[in-house]
Amino acid sequence: MRRTPLPHGLGTVFTIAEARSAGVPRSRLRALDLDSPFRGLRVVCDAVPASPGTRSKAEEATAAIRERALLYARVMPANQFFSHVTAAVLWGLPLPSRTLTDAFGRPRMLDVAVRAPLRHPRHDGVLGHQVKQRSVAVVDHPSHGLPLTSPAFTWVMLAAVVRDEYDLVALADGVVREQMFSGDAQPLGTLSELESAVRSGRRVGIRALRTAFPRVRTRSASRMETRCRLIIVDAGLPEPLLNHAVFDSIGGLIGVVDLAYPELRIAIEYEGEHHLRDPEQWAKDIARYEALASAGWFVIRVTRNDVFDGRADLVRRVRSAIRSRR
Repeated sequence: MRRTPLPHGLGTVFTIAEARSAGVPRSRLRALDLDSPFRGLRVVCDAVPASPGTRSKAEEATAAIRERALLYARVMPANQFFSHVTAAVLWGLPLPSRTLTDAFGRPRMLDVAVRAPLRHPRHDGVLGHQVKQRSVAVVDHPSHGLPLTSPAFTWVMLAAVVRDEYDLVALADGVVREQMFSGDAQPLGTLSELESAVRSGRRVGIRALRTAFPRVRTRSASRMETRCRLIIVDAGLPEPLLNHAVFDSIGGLIGVVDLAYPELRIAIEYEGEHHLRDPEQWAKDIARYEALASAGWFVIRVTRNDVFDGRADLVRRVRSAIRSRR
């Protein structure tokens, strides 16, 4: 049996109310060519684009959460807002991959919250939360207008989900990250906003938040830079400067190094996977390392394995470099 075409102006994503207003019968809304990701919403099945195969699982999960949040916003009641992991995804914070999926590897359900005394949402695909009035600040996202917890309050809520101290610090670093390079966005929040959020009341993970806050820095450009810094400091070594600009003898900029001991001319550079996959970036890295060496700098190159599985060796290398330079 041939299906009745949908009205052209309805689009590929629409609410049941919009469809009924356009004259679509209820029986048509139950057809197999329409998906129902959330109650009261319909999506034309072939309207969902296939995900590129080059993305990592974490990138796939992040994209899926963001896309589902945009869909749910079409039917979200005015008293609800996104929180926790969903808010962090929408703010672009550096979440560890394990927080993005459930035990079966599927993208995490959407975190949707209400203020007490309202009861938390109960819908398929939604993880509902009830929060105290003074324990949250809700804003509209500057790009797509979705209601969600502010960056500072998103961070303190994540203490209930993120158990790794280094990752908790890295998330806060992502909130207060200052503009260091061309194209960088404005900071999402300030240190004072983070501190106020921590002091807003008791919550899950409050001790971890109080421990993490003094370790937050504004010049960390990535989660891995934060982890490198904390590994080094926790080993009893001096805290390196973050994203330090190095100049040659005539004042020309050689480059900005991830972590540095300028007085010893030691640079610590994290090599992300994109550095290895991009031939142009790799060539630039080699040229920069040669220029640093010519200027008398010693470069310690760090990989993901060093940060997670080879911490002792990373500390040994940094300690050895400090001793030799002194």
